[in-house]
Amino acid sequence: MVKHVQIRRAYEAPDAGDGFRVFVDRLWPRGLSKEDFKFDLWCKDLAPSPALRTWFGHKVEHWEGFQENYQQELRTPEQRKLMREVAEQADGATITLVYGAKDTQHNHALILAEEMNRVLKAKPRKS
Repeated sequence: MVKHVQIRRAYEAPDAGDGFRVFVDRLWPRGLSKEDFKFDLWCKDLAPSPALRTWFGHKVEHWEGFQENYQQELRTPEQRKLMREVAEQADGATITLVYGAKDTQHNHALILAEEMNRVLKAKPRKS
């Protein structure tokens, strides 16, 4: 099982403790070349829906509503399954969610990491 899910900005250099790096934005980060940007998996489907991302617009005054709506998106059976699939690919390594937003206090990776830590520590339900 995964040790921990953490976050790092795409513009920060990779760290030895990053483990399995998962890029979790729908859009490529501005100014980063494919050669310079290091990640193991690009998982667009864990990013907020385009409609929610557009509504949020990285406006701090929308943060509370964004958190609630994004958590609802992440709590579907499909999203929980996708989180577990990412964890399987990490093969027990730490997962680092890599994001491009400038704001380190108000971004979707914070919410996603919290949700993944919660989901991956829970025992799988029997169907």
